[in-house]
Amino acid sequence: VIGGGAQVGMVAQGAISEADRHNIRGERISVDTIPLVGEEQLADAVRAVARLHRARTLVLAGALMGGDISNAVREIRAAGILVLCTSMAGSVPDAADVVVSDPVEAGVMAVMLIADTARFSIEHVRGKRF
Repeated sequence: VIGGGAQVGMVAQGAISEADRHNIRGERISVDTIPLVGEEQLADAVRAVARLHRARTLVLAGALMGGDISNAVREIRAAGILVLCTSMAGSVPDAADVVVSDPVEAGVMAVMLIADTARFSIEHVRGKRF
């Protein structure tokens, strides 16, 4: 979970709660957060996610993201990372796989998309806004 403000904490709350449900069943899902502001710092952090060997999904949480951050989102999607974002102004929602208005739900959905014990496919939600 990358972004700024209270939304990062709310996304993490949803993701951690959902990860606990799956980890009880033997999965090994972890959730990391980093609070950042500024286009350059955010774009660099987004690109770094693709270099993390266990990373499978990214949630961007904030009120306004665009520019080079959107380019970074497209790059990591091409590398196979699923990208969700909270509903926000800017061009990131157009670049992300899924846009979710409720930050807690965004965290839950991010975990469900990668959990082996969940029956939830990106193909059912890609390009949609919730």
